[in-house]
Amino acid sequence: MSTFKASVPILAICAAMMVSSGASAQPAPVVAAAPPATLESPGTQPAGAQQEYVLGPEDVVEIDVLGTNDKTRARIYTDGTLQTNLVGKVTASGRTPRELGVELAKALKAGGFYADPVVSVEIVGFASRYVTVLGAVGNPSLVPINRPYRLSEILARVGGVREGAADYVIVRPDKGPEKRYLVDKLASGAESEDPFVQPGDKIFSPTAEIFYISGQIRSPGSYPLKGDMTIAQAIAKAGGLTDSGNDKRVKVKRDGKLLKLVVDAKVLPGDVLTVSERLF
Repeated sequence: MSTFKASVPILAICAAMMVSSGASAQPAPVVAAAPPATLESPGTQPAGAQQEYVLGPEDVVEIDVLGTNDKTRARIYTDGTLQTNLVGKVTASGRTPRELGVELAKALKAGGFYADPVVSVEIVGFASRYVTVLGAVGNPSLVPINRPYRLSEILARVGGVREGAADYVIVRPDKGPEKRYLVDKLASGAESEDPFVQPGDKIFSPTAEIFYISGQIRSPGSYPLKGDMTIAQAIAKAGGLTDSGNDKRVKVKRDGKLLKLVVDAKVLPGDVLTVSERLF
């Protein structure tokens, strides 16, 4: 499992290490019964913090006061708090691991537990920030969002779209309308065609609609309909005409009606194409 680790920098040499002139060193007191300090509410994230994972409910973190045996592994409650050994219940949701480590160090120092603690916060279970990827992809799954990801990166992490998938994917955010993005433009198009996903997004890769083709073509059968496919492209998809095939007029059964269409006409989902034999 991937982890994210952040530590609070050492601010000063521990007071217990300081020795006065002509006097013995005295260890810093540990006040076990001191009331825990109140943590500051999460503030505005510093520049670049958008690159860090923001903690939320159900995430699991390991908190380590370096150089001591004080280590806590805890799951963040649904109300955004977690329970620590010395400070007690603290607010974790909405903070990055680095921010949580800073505030825990302040609370431990203010409560008299340690002189200048160094606190490490490590995520050992991602649960609160993820996207859901379903449909015709290699590995439908929940994908943790521990940094900004573009749609193409998320698809790559689930093995890409499968053969037989539609040529677009649907992104459904928690709020707002769903949008469709063409798969072949995700990596080669403009940034607007390969957007950043947001936690809670649902990404769906539908199975392509199909058409049927038979008659004087080399590989009759059913095929996925991609984009604005023409009858000429459908024939090419099916291996092309046989030596006696005639593409001047192609019979198409559509919605119970039999039509004769030219090769630059559009193929619609469910069309049944029949390529006739050329008359000599």
